[in-house]
Amino acid sequence: MELNFKSAEKALYAAKEKALSMNIPVSIVVVDAGGHLVTLARLDSVYGVIDFAIKKAKTAVMFGVNSDLMGEIISETGIHGYGMLNSNDGLLTIAGGVVIKNADGNIIGAVGSSGGTPEQDKEIAEAGAQAIA
Repeated sequence: MELNFKSAEKALYAAKEKALSMNIPVSIVVVDAGGHLVTLARLDSVYGVIDFAIKKAKTAVMFGVNSDLMGEIISETGIHGYGMLNSNDGLLTIAGGVVIKNADGNIIGAVGSSGGTPEQDKEIAEAGAQAIA
């Protein structure tokens, strides 16, 4: 299965419902396997977190791991971390970017959420990613 608009919309809806149930104003995005934006919802969040959500999702899909795990990896690189964080038009390596895998375990995209705490953002993004699994 590849990520298409219908499946991206399903992930976005699940993440949106999770955010609404938590009463958290976030921006949520779904990107495809190339890191390209497929869909976005801004749930009364501040404007600045839209870019955060996109960068979290792109970081996850580009490296094949959730954005917070990529943060742990980069934190171990010392001085080289600066270059890594500024690659690919900038990475955002805090929780809230979660990879989406198909039934075969292949990464087909990612969900990004921003506007809550890192833990809340991750919970919201996970709800979206799990809706497709």
